[in-house]
Amino acid sequence: MKMKKILAVVMAVLMVALCFAACGKEKGADNTTPVTDSQYVKDKGVLVVGITDFAPMDYQDADGNWIGFDADLAKEFAKYLGVDVKFVEIEWDNKIMELNGKTIDCVWNGMTLTDEVTNSMSCSKPYCTNAQVIVVPADKAEQYKTADACKALQFAVEAGSAGKDQAVANGYKYTEVKDQATALSEVASGTCDAAIIDLLMAGAMIGEGTGYANLTYTASLNSEEYGVGFRKGSDLVEQFNTFFAEKLANGEVQKIAETYGVQEALVK
Repeated sequence: MKMKKILAVVMAVLMVALCFAACGKEKGADNTTPVTDSQYVKDKGVLVVGITDFAPMDYQDADGNWIGFDADLAKEFAKYLGVDVKFVEIEWDNKIMELNGKTIDCVWNGMTLTDEVTNSMSCSKPYCTNAQVIVVPADKAEQYKTADACKALQFAVEAGSAGKDQAVANGYKYTEVKDQATALSEVASGTCDAAIIDLLMAGAMIGEGTGYANLTYTASLNSEEYGVGFRKGSDLVEQFNTFFAEKLANGEVQKIAETYGVQEALVK
């Protein structure tokens, strides 16, 4: 009789232990299995892209739709992932915080691969080359053909940008503004003497036939490369690199680049 009671108690203990083990395993599966960045994006059904107003990479058409070389590629990448795309205009100086806070899923806006960027994000392979250039009124261009000749000027630069980095590196006096488009308007209005912006933007936004026909660019301050930034450790980086290589090989990237006049800057 005692033996039967002992066996019954042992069996009960074993059943309880097995139950806890099974429950613990199920809970662990739910709580500890990491969700990849790509799965996170696919689960919510949308890739949120952080941008600024920066022609020819990201800007709005007459109907308020975001277009540009980067914007068009982002739309194609979202299709590649099987999700929708949403563009969110951000304060460029806050791009890392926005990314880590998951208000955006990537920074895709002609972003220069600086040390700050590559240390704070997982970045794609470079897809475009670029430079920072000095923009001045066209009627004063002859006076400011070199970086040294511009030492006395007051510059407008986008906050947190590669242009600001070059202003600091060259010891220029500068005012930080919201974006590069605002920097151009500061020069056009005479509020600032000059601006430092991306060469690709300068080619699209200033000179004859543009809204800033009275502006031109002179000295080039550096050479640099653009990349797309994702959260640290994101598996979307490799997926983007594969996507871009495929689209480059089949000519789609070239076609989009020609639409916006950036084909000479493509990294192939």
